[in-house]
Amino acid sequence: MKAIVKEKEGIGAILKEVDIPKPKEDEALIRVIYSAVCGTDHHIYSWNPWAQSNVKLPHILGHEFVGEVVEIGRSISQVKVGDIVSAETHIFCGICKQCLTGNQGICKSMKLLGIHTPGSFAEYITVPEKVLWRNPKDIPLKHCAVQEPLGVALEGVLAEDISGKSVLVTGCGPIGLFAIAVARASGASEIYASDVKEYRLSLAKEVGADKVINPKETNLAEATLEYTHGDGVDVLIECSGSPKALRSGLEALTKGGRVSLVGLFGQEINLEPNSLLVFKAARVYGISGRKIFSTWWKVRELLEKRKLNIDPIITHELPLEEFEKAMHLVEDGTCGKILIKP
Repeated sequence: MKAIVKEKEGIGAILKEVDIPKPKEDEALIRVIYSAVCGTDHHIYSWNPWAQSNVKLPHILGHEFVGEVVEIGRSISQVKVGDIVSAETHIFCGICKQCLTGNQGICKSMKLLGIHTPGSFAEYITVPEKVLWRNPKDIPLKHCAVQEPLGVALEGVLAEDISGKSVLVTGCGPIGLFAIAVARASGASEIYASDVKEYRLSLAKEVGADKVINPKETNLAEATLEYTHGDGVDVLIECSGSPKALRSGLEALTKGGRVSLVGLFGQEINLEPNSLLVFKAARVYGISGRKIFSTWWKVRELLEKRKLNIDPIITHELPLEEFEKAMHLVEDGTCGKILIKP
C-alpha cells in the first residue's frame, strides 16, 4: 500500500510502498477514505522537539480519518466488515485509576493513534476495536473525518454552559474555527475571534464570528473591552498556543469569567496570576482531547441534525501524492482543515 512515512530525522517525509498491516485479534483493518491533516502531523513532518521526544522512526503519519472496515480480528464483536468508522485517538489501557473512574481520555498509560502507532496517511490502517467509532450513514464522509478535532473544540466550548454569553476565541486554526461553529450553534450571544492571518479571520467570519481582530494591527484586549463596553468577555477559548494571545485574552476576560485552554504551548509562560486569574475569580479548564465516548455522541448529534456550519472550514482536498503541499499550507496558515485522500 501507499503511505506517507517519516524515515529519518529532519524536515520531510516520503511517499512509499509498505506492507498492508495485519490486524491483531482485537483490531480492525480499515481502508482509509479520508485522512485529515492536524498540526501534530506538521510537528512530526518538521521534526520539532516534541516530535523528537515522542515519535519513533520510521513512522506513518496521520490520525484523523474516516474509513471502511475490510477485515476484523477474531475477538472483535461490535464492529463488522463494511462499517464506516472513525477513531478516538487516545488509546486507553482500561485498568488505571483514570480509566476506572471514567477518565479514559487522560489514561495514565495512554498511547496515541498515529503517534505511538502507525497512522492514517496511508491506504490502510489497523485500529483497536475499543477506540473505533461507527459512523451513521447520513453524516457526510468529510465531516466524519474531522470528528476528532471537532470534539476537542466542543469540549473547550462546552466545558460550561455558553448560551447567552460573550466569547473570545484566540487562534483561528481548524480547532479555533470549529470552536466558533460550536459556540454559534450553542447560543453564544457574541463571538469575537483573533488571529494573525487574514485568511483565517475570513473563515472565522464565515462560520459565525461577529467580529474579528488581527492582533498585529489592533490591541486585542483593548478592542475586546471596547466591543463589550468595558465589561470583557464571559468566556475565553484559547486555541493558539501563543503566550501573548493568552495574556491578551485574560486581560479581556470579565471578572467571574471562564477560560478553556485548548492550544498547546511550546514554551513556558510568564503571567501575573493575581490580576489575570485570582482576583478575577476565573475558572480555568485544561482541555485534553475528548471524553470517551460522550463527546463523540454530542458531535454525532450536532452533525446529524446539521447544526454546525463546518463546510467552510474544510478548505482543501488533496491526493496522498500531494502531502507536501498540505504541509506547506499548514505552515503558511493559508488553509483551514485539509483532507488527504489515498
